[in-house]
Amino acid sequence: MSTAAYTPPPALLSLPEPRVHVDYIALTLVACLLLLGMVMVGSASVSLASSQAADHPFAFLQNQLITATAGCALCAVMLFIPLDRWQRASGPLMLFAGLLLLLVLIPGIGYKAKGARRWLHIWKVSFQVSEFARMAVLLFVADFAVRREALIRTDVKALGKALLVLLVFAGLLLLQHDMGAGVVLVMTGLALLFLAGAPWPWMALLLSVVSVLGALAVWLAPYRMARVVGFLDPWADPQDKGYQLVQSLIAIGRGDWFGVGLGASVQKLFYLPEAHTDFLFAVLAEELGLVGVVLTLALFMALTWRVLQIARNAAAEGLKFPSYVAAGFGIWLGVQALINIGVNTGVLPTKGLTLPFMSYGRSSLLMTLVWFGLVLRVHHETASEQRSPAPGARRRAATGSAS
Repeated sequence: MSTAAYTPPPALLSLPEPRVHVDYIALTLVACLLLLGMVMVGSASVSLASSQAADHPFAFLQNQLITATAGCALCAVMLFIPLDRWQRASGPLMLFAGLLLLLVLIPGIGYKAKGARRWLHIWKVSFQVSEFARMAVLLFVADFAVRREALIRTDVKALGKALLVLLVFAGLLLLQHDMGAGVVLVMTGLALLFLAGAPWPWMALLLSVVSVLGALAVWLAPYRMARVVGFLDPWADPQDKGYQLVQSLIAIGRGDWFGVGLGASVQKLFYLPEAHTDFLFAVLAEELGLVGVVLTLALFMALTWRVLQIARNAAAEGLKFPSYVAAGFGIWLGVQALINIGVNTGVLPTKGLTLPFMSYGRSSLLMTLVWFGLVLRVHHETASEQRSPAPGARRRAATGSAS
């Protein structure tokens, strides 16, 4: 009888490598924000929906659910598209986005609502072009940061070219009365350039130029100046210039520690404008109180941190373009959430910006989920690189595709 030790089959020694590496932490955080947003959109919009169609009080919630489903499907598709293809297409995508922004400005093609011309009608569905343009421009900046990395660190002219691109698109957004989106775009783009190695003195110069141009944009537009005046002292004119902020502060103040209860908000009953979009956070604070506010802030902070961690892991593996793509999303997410919450709490002047993943808005939610799909792809490619038996070959391929 043989005394040789038994060796189990190879299949029992190790599990096969998964074909797709998914970051379940980021996915869980996004799912929590989506579900919390669904609950709050349903609560904040029920009165408005009932006034428009008495037999369909959850019309906005239904639209949000359909958009989230489509966005999740597109997010899954993004997970299977290699990022080097997006890098090669970043230039054409940016030009296409610029063309769409110009089309929006043409009467009869661009759709105007509430004094702003920001939408295109596609098959009887309106689409806000700035949401797509944001992602397209930042993909271009990420590619620019890879291709011009040495120049960004040594030549201020290279930084000037990147800033010019950002300012051109910010100008197109200003023409659509969407200064908030332009501000977030420029801030995120400059942050990516800083991550690429731009020196502090040059970044200070660029920020000074942007600040002066932003101040001029506010000063030359009376309605923007009115928002600033209302922000500085909303109680001086609570029925006009300070109306939105006053109603938002009342909602937040009523929330106390634990809120008035889900669905019991008073301010959403036609007192607070845009309760289900720009001021959803105020309704959340009123109904769920400080507990709900802290939970929401914790979710956004955790997701931002996790996405930036994904970006850092990609950079550590030499995947520069994927790293900048993830970093761009993380920076944009943190900045836009901070601005929206700041507007709701009276820390910042009123801006027409949604709360990512939560506010009602088909274009915003759809494109945010698409971009998040790219972040999941970054994690997949980083994990594949870490598990590759010859990571140097993949790193050289990534560097070669960027040159």
